[in-house]
Amino acid sequence: MKKFMKNNSAHSDNRQTVTVDLGDRSYPIHIGEQLLADAQLLVPHIHGKQVCIISNETVAPLYLETLSNTLSAFDPLSIILPDGEEYKTLDTISLIYDRLLEARFSRSATLVALGGGVIGDMVGFAAATYQRGIDFIQIPTTLLSQVDSSVGGKTGVNRPLGKNMVGAFYQPNCVLADTSTLRTLPERELKAGLAEVIKYGLINNLSFLDWLDENIENILALDAGALAYAIGTSCQEKAAIVAEDEKEAGIRAILNLGHTFGHAIETAMGYGNWLHGEAVATGIVMAAELSCQENLIGPDDVKRVRSIIQRAGLPTTPPKEMDVDTFISLMSRDKKAEQGKINFILLEALGKARVSGQVSHGALVASLESRL
Repeated sequence: MKKFMKNNSAHSDNRQTVTVDLGDRSYPIHIGEQLLADAQLLVPHIHGKQVCIISNETVAPLYLETLSNTLSAFDPLSIILPDGEEYKTLDTISLIYDRLLEARFSRSATLVALGGGVIGDMVGFAAATYQRGIDFIQIPTTLLSQVDSSVGGKTGVNRPLGKNMVGAFYQPNCVLADTSTLRTLPERELKAGLAEVIKYGLINNLSFLDWLDENIENILALDAGALAYAIGTSCQEKAAIVAEDEKEAGIRAILNLGHTFGHAIETAMGYGNWLHGEAVATGIVMAAELSCQENLIGPDDVKRVRSIIQRAGLPTTPPKEMDVDTFISLMSRDKKAEQGKINFILLEALGKARVSGQVSHGALVASLESRL
């Protein structure tokens, strides 16, 4: 098992490319440091003359100038949105549409998402719907978006009654994950991203989970080699699953480990009060406990899941403001619920997940009551 020594050099060469194989809609995920300034990675994926970079008030001051210089041949338009999950709405999408229309952007234009998962989801949805679909590129600047939300083509916005309930499957032309942007990421956001990294080890790759057990502190210390390996492996796991099941008709659903509980927490607490990764981390522990309640895994497995989540600096206990009825009501409205059944992703073993809509009401209530 490879264990990385600390190496915080901003110039370490850990570049790699992962391909999402979707036939003629395949696209690369470029991962490495100092990629924002590399026009050769972006220009081949821009097919028209109009480019618009969409970012937010937090990320734009840090990276918009560099990216604009990289794409200077296109004289890119820029749109800067407010920062936060609470702005992931149709009203914000309308602001994007209006600016594009004012600038007379055509169907050959390209949108570039520069930011975290909220920006990526909104820009992808705007691209999917503006003039019935235009090109877009993902440039994720948070760990969570680099390992998860920027890959796979899920786009959308939130509604007061549910998260990501309005959206589309729409693949980007390219994903550029510049790991050097993580050096300006607040520590809380870095930790939140680790929830999705840990998820990949739990659902499909036990050896990766073992590696994370040895290297979680190196990732938190922003070790270049550990970051590159964690992000690259996460992207490889997601790319393989998306290639097999693009629109979540089957196996792709296992990527939602912890999300049924997590989305309920986000909705109940108000978008942005719990970060997505924090809610998912707690949801992963709750899913592990439900798996144990269903006699799929043992108490020691649950203990290991809770331990690695805690070592990542993430919460493992749901908010005290939520009760059993609140959880069940919100989970029943989740977009993954079908015909009144709540679909959970459960662990058959560490490193192996499955979709289950067969959890009994009693087992669910017992599992929730043990945590609330």
